[in-house]
Amino acid sequence: MSTDQARRIIPIVAAEQQVGRLGLNRMQKQRIAAQTGFFLLFILAPVFNLLRYDLTAGHAWFLGMEWHLGIDDFTAGRIGAAEAGANVLLRLFLPIFAGAAAFIWVAWKWGRLYCGWLCPHFSVVEAINKLMLRASGKPSVWEKGTLPPWEPDGSPRRRDARWWLLVVPAAVLFAFTWAVVFLTYLLPPAEVYGNLFGGTLTRNQALFIGVFTVVLSLEFLFARHLFCRFACAVGLFQSLAWVSNRDAMVVGFQRQRASQCATCLPDRESACDMVCPMRLNPRNIKRHMFTCTQCGQCLQACEQSQRDNPDGPLLSWVSNEAARQNEAGFRAGRSQ
Repeated sequence: MSTDQARRIIPIVAAEQQVGRLGLNRMQKQRIAAQTGFFLLFILAPVFNLLRYDLTAGHAWFLGMEWHLGIDDFTAGRIGAAEAGANVLLRLFLPIFAGAAAFIWVAWKWGRLYCGWLCPHFSVVEAINKLMLRASGKPSVWEKGTLPPWEPDGSPRRRDARWWLLVVPAAVLFAFTWAVVFLTYLLPPAEVYGNLFGGTLTRNQALFIGVFTVVLSLEFLFARHLFCRFACAVGLFQSLAWVSNRDAMVVGFQRQRASQCATCLPDRESACDMVCPMRLNPRNIKRHMFTCTQCGQCLQACEQSQRDNPDGPLLSWVSNEAARQNEAGFRAGRSQ
């Protein structure tokens, strides 16, 4: 290759890398916007009767409309058993099964997108991770040691114990918010918020909010990752569907360039390991990435750490045949 040809190619490579960098940054902004929007929806859905079950009225609300199964009409003798059974089938089981099927299909094809892009709990996980990392150098109290003091772009990350003054209050505030919101899914929101702001909560309401706040505070502080990885049924079913599909989207790793990971950050550390909110190693086989939330932070970290590498990042999302080849590359590497 001539010198002139090389000069023409290098700017093209640099331009493609810049486009990829902008795309990943834009993706993370879109993900944060989606998380924020869904968190607000989680809070406001009961207020506008978009989705909740009213224990006082004895029926559900959906998209601002009362949602009855017709059981009361059956017990009152206004409809027969056949019509009551059809109502239960069409108004309860059919919507549940259709929604579950669509949910599992998305997970089968793309993984735990709900967890990484929408789930209100995972939003809290990431928020407390960042605060705890600033306070202690560890994203979780169960981390074996402090993470290397570097950002993915190589800049130093500072630790300050004063951030603990925000970690605990933030966890309690999130827990209190969740407790109140959960109660509005069961009781009229106007009653709950009216009693809360007026200081006139009933004994049961105060007990519900108090107990849930304590339990969720402990979960947010000590067990948020453990819950996502081992206790969340919604996440588990998504992971099972995703792992069963060999063509599903997965983080691909260029194993032939694995040596470059050793120089990713100072002290021979890898940026992708540092940023994963689920504390996974993104450069691993799919079954060891069982709880991956497809948040894409490892891809962005790899891109930032390899920004000066003309070959580009080592991680990228792959699917279909590329996903199969990625997994085959891991097996081949282990058999050698």
